[in-house]
Amino acid sequence: MRLCFLVEEQYRYDGMPVEVISQLVSWGHRVDVLRPGSSLLSLSDVVRAGSHDAWVLKTVSGGPGLSLLEAAAGVGLTTVNDARAIRGVRDKAVAAAVGRSRGLPLPVTYGAAHPEALAEIPSSAYPLVVKPADGSSGRAVRLVPSPERMIEMRAELAGDGMLIAQPYVPNSGTDLKVYCVGGELYATERNSPLHPDRTTQERRVPLSAEVAGIVAQVGAVYGLDLYGVDVLLGPDGPVVVDVNDFPSFRQVPDAAARVGRAILNLARTGSTLPAPPLPHPSPIPAAAGDGR
Repeated sequence: MRLCFLVEEQYRYDGMPVEVISQLVSWGHRVDVLRPGSSLLSLSDVVRAGSHDAWVLKTVSGGPGLSLLEAAAGVGLTTVNDARAIRGVRDKAVAAAVGRSRGLPLPVTYGAAHPEALAEIPSSAYPLVVKPADGSSGRAVRLVPSPERMIEMRAELAGDGMLIAQPYVPNSGTDLKVYCVGGELYATERNSPLHPDRTTQERRVPLSAEVAGIVAQVGAVYGLDLYGVDVLLGPDGPVVVDVNDFPSFRQVPDAAARVGRAILNLARTGSTLPAPPLPHPSPIPAAAGDGR
């Protein structure tokens, strides 16, 4: 197969996607890598019907890669994930509105084009978690304890563009990150960016049936195949606080091969969504064969 990866400079040396690309090449597939943030591209030559079996996006939320991916989808090329699904979760304000309307356990979400507008949020909603609507990798996520502190932070928030604010979900200070790869779910726990003073060793953890059902529903609601979901175990049950279209897949056993096989399968068959993801109870040895 011939595949095209769109990779921003930020991820040029990152294990995802570098290790996946190396794995695919070792299996005999051709992988072209485009860096939309730093290269001049001849769009009419790069994006054309039949040029690749699938396009894969690993870029920052506000980068130009998604526009290229949408162009590829527009001429009939397969994209991983579906370009419309990626657009739907990259904008966290849109994702929150869609998710809550479809029954996902997401927090109440406020949106503001300017930080001054956040002053209208009732004091009863504090503390608040405030972040850019197009944020990624935990960038610029802030815990705001009070309306007075929100006023003090206006200048700091002014450069973040569209903002969303959500009531803080009381939790242990540990985030649960669940990855969906090839129709299987893998759960890990790690320190919350809101609690840097706490130390939690990042590791695989068991996945409850309740959380597995929620994560499977996330894939169906947003139309994602390869994705990650950040879940907090709050006092009223699990709460979805973020959805990522191509996460790091850290702690997933044999991640490069698993993700590579999933990409090849999607390139051949399209979405895997009709087969709902299931929790995987324990690591699986790498599959034999060349993965093709």
